[in-house]
Amino acid sequence: MIVFLGNVPPAHGISTSPSSSGPRDQSKPRILRLASGRTVAFAEYGDPHGAPVFFCHGWPASRLQAGLLDEHGRELGARIIAPDRPGVGYSPSHPGRTLSDWPALLGEMADMLELKRFHVLGVSGGGPYALAAAWGLPERIPAIAVVCGAPPLGDGADPAQLNPAYQWLLRTHLNSPRTLRWLFRAARPFARVRPPDWARPWLLRQLPPAEAETLADDFIFETCFHNYRESWRGGADGLYGDAAIYADPWGFALEEIQVPVRLWHGKQDRNFAWEAAQEIAARLPHCTPRFIEDEAHYSLAIRRRREILADLLAQR
Repeated sequence: MIVFLGNVPPAHGISTSPSSSGPRDQSKPRILRLASGRTVAFAEYGDPHGAPVFFCHGWPASRLQAGLLDEHGRELGARIIAPDRPGVGYSPSHPGRTLSDWPALLGEMADMLELKRFHVLGVSGGGPYALAAAWGLPERIPAIAVVCGAPPLGDGADPAQLNPAYQWLLRTHLNSPRTLRWLFRAARPFARVRPPDWARPWLLRQLPPAEAETLADDFIFETCFHNYRESWRGGADGLYGDAAIYADPWGFALEEIQVPVRLWHGKQDRNFAWEAAQEIAARLPHCTPRFIEDEAHYSLAIRRRREILADLLAQR
């Protein structure tokens, strides 16, 4: 039986005109009480009667990241189920959780939604969660897609494969986690504020050409930053806890994953170097990698989202 605790008012900051080609406003989360007693917030996009696809959002991000798949989900017959991870958005924290706990939570959600089998799509920081799901639920998942996924930082990954900001976050977390937690708390009031219009050209100039071209679209820009701001809703400690998991060992070996993996990565990616994705692909027993020359981190997940979703759904 599915137990919903009701809808929560949507966050502010995004509006879509009737003629927009973007997703419908489905930002109101549904709060699901799991059999374990925990609760998790999620949103649904696409075709409500379509093939189920669990979407694992990046970091810092939220369930709203899946909104850009709404139109293509309806077109391709995909029901996109996008949970907020514990501590993010409207989902309460689960103290002490690890990456290897994710399959149990996802499986419990699927049980309560009466889904026997489902695909999984993970973007950026959601990549490790998609891989964890494939590792822990192989009998229920025909295939997963990992798009510009984060590498296993806690298992000896080369920090040089990360952008400088991530290198700093990782180093500070390892050397002074209390300081980093305090900085997250200090940053939250500012992170929740919509960036002023005058700052947008400056922000775009800091990005690779593919990223700047993608985010120059007003609707895409507003959607991405609305999703980013929503990730802070649950508090700085929740978002910090979600980040800290990336610095720990994953709890399973990539070589143990028997589910087919569709791995996508842009060769202009400055967040996670494509060589890191190449190393992951080499360790996965059943991986089909696609390294795209003219795509970067955000541009790949946004500009090729229909292609990625269609390719995943074709894997039965």
